Amino acid sequence: MKFLKIFAIALLSLLTVQQAIAQISEPVKWRFSVESISETEVDLVMNASIDDAWHLYSQYFPNGGPIPMSFSFEATDNYEIVDSVLEISKTYEEYDDIFEINTKYFKKEAVFKQRIKVLNESPFVIYGYLDGQACQDDGMCVPVKADMAFGINGADPSKIETAVAPSGDLPPTPQIVAENEYKNAEKKEHLFWFFLLSFVAGLLAILTPCVFPMIPMTISFFMKEDNKLKARFNAFAFGISIILIYTLIGSVLAIIFGPSIANWLSTHWIPNVLFFLIFMIFAASFFGAFEIVMPSWLVNKSDSKADRGGVLGAFFMALTLVLVSFSCTGPIVGSILVESFGGDILKPIIGMLGFSLAFALPFSVLALFPNWLKNMPKSGGWLNTVKVVLGFVEVALGFKFLSVADQTYHWGLLDRQVYLAIWIVTFALMGFYLLGKLRFKHDDEVKYISTGRLSLAMLTFVFVLYMIPGMWGAPLKALSGYLPPITTHYFDIPQIIADNNQMMLKKMGIEDTNESCMEPKYKEKLHLPFGLQGYFDWHQAFECAKLQNKPIFIDFTGHGCVNCREMETAVWSDLRVLDHLRNNYIILAMYVDDKTIQLPEEEWFVSKNDGKVKKSLGEANADIQIVNFDRNSQPYYVLISPDGVVLAQPRAYDKNTDEFVKFLEQGLEKFRELQEN
Repeated sequence: MKFLKIFAIALLSLLTVQQAIAQISEPVKWRFSVESISETEVDLVMNASIDDAWHLYSQYFPNGGPIPMSFSFEATDNYEIVDSVLEISKTYEEYDDIFEINTKYFKKEAVFKQRIKVLNESPFVIYGYLDGQACQDDGMCVPVKADMAFGINGADPSKIETAVAPSGDLPPTPQIVAENEYKNAEKKEHLFWFFLLSFVAGLLAILTPCVFPMIPMTISFFMKEDNKLKARFNAFAFGISIILIYTLIGSVLAIIFGPSIANWLSTHWIPNVLFFLIFMIFAASFFGAFEIVMPSWLVNKSDSKADRGGVLGAFFMALTLVLVSFSCTGPIVGSILVESFGGDILKPIIGMLGFSLAFALPFSVLALFPNWLKNMPKSGGWLNTVKVVLGFVEVALGFKFLSVADQTYHWGLLDRQVYLAIWIVTFALMGFYLLGKLRFKHDDEVKYISTGRLSLAMLTFVFVLYMIPGMWGAPLKALSGYLPPITTHYFDIPQIIADNNQMMLKKMGIEDTNESCMEPKYKEKLHLPFGLQGYFDWHQAFECAKLQNKPIFIDFTGHGCVNCREMETAVWSDLRVLDHLRNNYIILAMYVDDKTIQLPEEEWFVSKNDGKVKKSLGEANADIQIVNFDRNSQPYYVLISPDGVVLAQPRAYDKNTDEFVKFLEQGLEKFRELQEN
């Protein structure tokens, strides 16, 4: 009963966290007002109320750091702007270690004033928009955006229906679906494979130096009980407690980082750069540079309560194990949680359930069969080898997050060749480490190579050799989801050959049915693989589809979408798929996570989903997918006629090439039936 009470308290704490998170989802509240200065001049006042433990960044600090505040106002003949926006409140300044610059920010309150000269005596409203960033003092950041409206000469902005739209009346969300019989089709989930991956990670965590030596010690502790049945029950409760503790962690993070913030976490540069730095720090810890440990007072307090015995003692003993093993399990648990942030709310819970189930398994099983302890391998240098190998893997995976930010914001830091070079060097060094040719200060001398260690070294070097052709444009299908897109490759031999073949066809007078109707917008920053021609703007795609009388292949994709790259490499590369995409469809690639491309003002629209004005290409594309197809995950493929009729059941991530070909053929057949009717 005591244990159930503890778990009930934990659940109440979880609900408390949920309420707290709901309260801080908008840490900055805005009030807008007008102050009269003279007969012809007034101040537009933007007053920000900032929650405790949060700070709002100023307008003024060097580029390359957090997002500074910015204000924009609709230009009309009714007024003139005088000077720039002034910051009235006190600012704080400090050096930011991550960005290596001095940043300025506000606490509690921030007041901004924009002076204007009034040129019209009649009542009118000035519309505007602000953009910035607020961060918690412990590091979590959120974007700050708001629409502004100021009533001049007695005008009441609250009564103006178009106050949400700085440019006045804007069109609603683009309706690209006139008929969609597949809209409510069942969505496929792939949580089982994530559970399995997390389970394997839990088994791997057992082999770390912080956990493996504790197995016989822990089992021996329970075997001291005279009543063997009670001892085994307590050991079983110990295993269940481990599962509950880790699953509770996943549940809390599922609430904090649920679907509402998933897109920001998976595509924004701040969390991705932060995850990259965390992975590098954990890797350095695995290499022996330092040790990451929980505070000793926390471990000691938990350990003292473990002596109480019974189910409650088993729970606190499990908590002690979780805390003591943090320096080894932290990077693995962190990796699982980071991978789950881009998914739905169940993913962190399922990930922690899979990890903890495997992690608790040896303790529960060996408690039931204590004689098996005699057959366990002894602790030794091999445990440290496992730890260092995990460090190399952390380095490789960490660069994936930096690559996502690089692709989303078009920084040009990690093209495919640079990324591959980093992975090749990392795993080559790992191979030399396994052979004993590379040693860290805490490593013992490798006098001979065991069969297992040699086998792992051979597999590592085979992997390195597999990656090397990728430096010259080989597709590397097994890694396609983890590499930058092939379009970032400067020396792509297959593409060079394809371009030469296309030139030969033109010289021979052979018609290219994939010829574009018009110059594609945004082609300087956005690209299609395999030399395919298409569009990145839905207006252009539908216009071209009507001109050529072809159906449209919509690809909802993203720069940071791992599964999108896998689909392109494993499925799109099939000659049958390429033939359909080149000759039978108009391709429309809709990047939902692009952060840099701004739409022209005449293409802004008010979302039916959240009522906000969509001004960037990424925001617009994401909204179009949600409103029209009730989906916000990528990749997502839709076949649609120029009139907006969905031609086949849309498809998500599925690398079955034959089924994808059937999908394209089904859409083409349905389109021809519509033409005949």
